[in-house]
Amino acid sequence: MSKHKPRRTSRKTAPWLWVGLVGVLAAVGATAYWLSPRNQVIDADAEVVVYKTPSCGCCIKWVDHLEDHGMSVSVVNVQTTRGAQSKLGVPPEFASCHTAKVGDYWVEGHVPADLIKQLMAEKPADVVGLTVPGMPIGSPGMEGPNPQEYEILAVAADGSTRVYDSRQGHSKPQPPGEDVDD
Repeated sequence: MSKHKPRRTSRKTAPWLWVGLVGVLAAVGATAYWLSPRNQVIDADAEVVVYKTPSCGCCIKWVDHLEDHGMSVSVVNVQTTRGAQSKLGVPPEFASCHTAKVGDYWVEGHVPADLIKQLMAEKPADVVGLTVPGMPIGSPGMEGPNPQEYEILAVAADGSTRVYDSRQGHSKPQPPGEDVDD
């Protein structure tokens, strides 16, 4: 009786199977990476179209504020902003000296650039626009002595509002990413 050692069978996996598995894992990982919120391409960089009268100084300062904060801005000089406000659906009680269109939203008055970017990143379905009523001293483009605290309102399609944010005004323009104390 001869003693034979049982023959070991090799369980080699075909090389093409490893390549396929690595490819699938790489695709899943890349998809997860690009779909994560910090890497999504959002409309935060959407072009802002500003409708203003040619002689409005605070409007020019507000446009400068947006551009200083990295926003792409096109300016349309008009005799009156009422036509743009009506076309965009801005309620008359929120009318200001300039009106902007950003993506599917309107922006009325001296809304800070970071809040416009936040709006575009969040894309709230219940909001049609943002407004800063009353041109408060210290809001972007309206910097000056005795700055006021002011509210930025989110406006719904039915005209109802909620406070989107509130800010303390400043006596001088604020550099991007800095909070300059007056």
